[in-house]
Amino acid sequence: MLEYDKRILNRLEEHLGKHRIVQILRKIREPPSKYYVRVNTVLADPEDVVESLIAHGFEVYRDELIEEAIYFKVEGPFEIPKAKLKVIADKFAAESVMLGADLYAPGVKECDKIRRGDRVNILSPSGDIVAYGIVEMDFMDIFRFRKGIAVKVLVSRYRAPKLRYTFEYEQGLIYDQSYPAILTTRILDPEPGDIIVDMCSAPGGKTTHIAQLLNGVGIVYAFDRRERKVRRVEEEIRRMKLKNVIVSVADSRYLHKDFPWLRADKVILDPPCSSIGVRPKLYDRKTYDDIIRLANYQRQFIKVAYNILRRDGYLVYSTCTITLEENEEVIKYALELGMDIEEQSIYAGERGLRVVENYDKLQRFHPDFTDTPGYFIAKLRKL
Repeated sequence: MLEYDKRILNRLEEHLGKHRIVQILRKIREPPSKYYVRVNTVLADPEDVVESLIAHGFEVYRDELIEEAIYFKVEGPFEIPKAKLKVIADKFAAESVMLGADLYAPGVKECDKIRRGDRVNILSPSGDIVAYGIVEMDFMDIFRFRKGIAVKVLVSRYRAPKLRYTFEYEQGLIYDQSYPAILTTRILDPEPGDIIVDMCSAPGGKTTHIAQLLNGVGIVYAFDRRERKVRRVEEEIRRMKLKNVIVSVADSRYLHKDFPWLRADKVILDPPCSSIGVRPKLYDRKTYDDIIRLANYQRQFIKVAYNILRRDGYLVYSTCTITLEENEEVIKYALELGMDIEEQSIYAGERGLRVVENYDKLQRFHPDFTDTPGYFIAKLRKL
């Protein structure tokens, strides 16, 4: 169930039309047809990784535009067998289970009095049946221990490859990441010797991508405000055996005060947003006030990015949402500070909406057109 304030949708309808908005919202409930991962080119050649995955039984393809991007086909939708018993998963667990992941105990919200060996349906909080599986632990143990696999999934609505236990993943050769997110770092264009700041680095996708493109020559300063999230970034850096990354716990809205010496050639900013473009999405609710609050929050990061950039330095700003308020209108604010919109090196989506100067240099991904998550990318230069 997707519940979005009419004011959010009306603004989008002005530029995209009502029919397109209906199609976009329908697509958001489904996964993209391609599941992307990025090859860690510090450790392996993309073609070698593809051959290794094929040898292990996967059907895998090379992307045409980005050398290190490879993808798998997502299968489905499948008919899910009916069971008498049910388990209700939280929103994030249900969306993973929908793609074939097993349900772990921390993701269980509530359940019937199930026993090990029972067959059950797994439901989202809004009642969507996302999978059918076999119970791995009694219901009391699920809530007592809160760890381990609660339900082994046998049939899911869709099926994406399970890569977390492959040799390639364990050796740090791959990182699962959406196509627009991979493209964002390519648009930043890290070059050997650059000093680059990732302002909101968790879970580490863009940080590790920047580090692999620098290949040990240059520095990435990665920040996030939660220690738990920073530890996650550090784990990914270790897994992928990357160097020249300095990770710190910090609120990036105050980097210019907490790190007054910090000057960057390039900054990448993927701030907290409404995440309306994330797929698949079984349940979401956003008010217009939520959007305005987030847009104001994002402007705070933009101002600091401007302050820590060297003259003629570049900022790449991205979000996984499609609202004007968090995208083009935040870029308007950047222009007022003294930045200019730059042409991007690769355009795989559509251009920006006509609400800002040089809108045609911006890039948007709409699920009905690109079959990707909804996404926005802007490249800016400090004048």
